[in-house]
Amino acid sequence: MFAATVLTLYPEMFPGPLGVSLAGKALGEGKWSLDAVNIRDFAIDKHRTVDDTPAGGGAGMVLRADVLAAAIDSVADDRPILAMTPRGTPLTQARVRDLASGPGAILLCGRFEGFDERIFDGRQVEQVSIGDYILSGGEMGALVLLDACIRLLPGVMGAPSSGVDESFETGLLEYPHYTRPQEWEGRTIPEVLRSGDHARIDAWRKAQAETDTRLRRPDLWERHEGARVKSPSGARQKKDE
Repeated sequence: MFAATVLTLYPEMFPGPLGVSLAGKALGEGKWSLDAVNIRDFAIDKHRTVDDTPAGGGAGMVLRADVLAAAIDSVADDRPILAMTPRGTPLTQARVRDLASGPGAILLCGRFEGFDERIFDGRQVEQVSIGDYILSGGEMGALVLLDACIRLLPGVMGAPSSGVDESFETGLLEYPHYTRPQEWEGRTIPEVLRSGDHARIDAWRKAQAETDTRLRRPDLWERHEGARVKSPSGARQKKDE
């Protein structure tokens, strides 16, 4: 079972949105577990202090390594430890799949100016970012990461194939979707999707995914093209062109 432990100053934020919809149902069915641990419980003074001023000066406060280490040590096992921070490695669908296939994760949520840097090496903590923007704390990032993992667990999504053609699974953005009514405000569903010709539909979807990726995410497209050219099939294609 996928076991999630969140180390946070605000345990009341969990399960939050993970307590409803597919994730909430799976939690109730025991397909995954969640434990929110208050970092402040590991403070060493009567005021339950978890932070201090930055060494070298500067604004804000920094979470103390000794307090964080005590919190981590209380729950540490064979699960990876991930700190949610904008200084981390961008989260990818590949990393999500890797985490979802494992025993779970311990997530460390920062606040204030962030973490004492020594905690990362001292406890082998992986730094993870969910995007190039700043949040008030790591809790929202932890919710995002957990939701991405939980939906991939066996039995959580209705059909096992639901996640196969989604954005990032093949290195491309997902193709656009349509449903009834056939016409809405003068806009119609593309004819090819109504043709019943599955080969044409597959080709159209592939072309749309490639076009959207190239226009909206040139960074993804460049990596996709690079991987395609390096592959044996890609090399043959380039030679034949």
